[in-house]
Amino acid sequence: MLQALVSGRVWHLVFVYSGLVLGVNALQSWGPQLLKSLSRDYSNSMVGLLLTIPNLVGLAAMILVSRSSDRRLERRYHVAIPGILAAAALVLLGTTRSPFYSVTLLTFLAAGAFSFFGPFWALPSEFLTGFSAAAGIALINSVANLSQFIGPPIIGAVTLKTGNLYAGLAIAAVPLFLSAMLVFLLPRKAQAPAQR
Repeated sequence: MLQALVSGRVWHLVFVYSGLVLGVNALQSWGPQLLKSLSRDYSNSMVGLLLTIPNLVGLAAMILVSRSSDRRLERRYHVAIPGILAAAALVLLGTTRSPFYSVTLLTFLAAGAFSFFGPFWALPSEFLTGFSAAAGIALINSVANLSQFIGPPIIGAVTLKTGNLYAGLAIAAVPLFLSAMLVFLLPRKAQAPAQR
């Protein structure tokens, strides 16, 4: 357990996952309000229905990216590229008030934000084993999930100050993009699983 707590790579992954969680949280916390703001004609049911599109595409992307990562035994690009895609979608949401383009960008955000989970959680097992792997994963998850208490209030404060939800979402793209860049500092390739 001490090996996981003092590992620089574990803390590196804590910072990576913290930024990635902020992007997912922006979608889940602010997606409904964003869609509702596009038209007064949208009922809560319509907003919920429209949000199923990004979530279903995100589900499919999660499976496809995870399979690709496992097949190629590559994790860095399979985490970083979806993170960059999600960050770009957050920034671009401020460029349109069209419901169609907003749902499309939310779909790219969901595809990117959900896709990195599988490859990301394969990263700790590349250098941790046994009890230290369990402790490392628990540390990464628990510390990084504290960012869920930071993200929504920051987006809300920026939104209140600017009067623009899109400015708050663009702010959430910054840690997401930085996390994607931090992934490139990790070792290049996953180890092949041991043969039995």
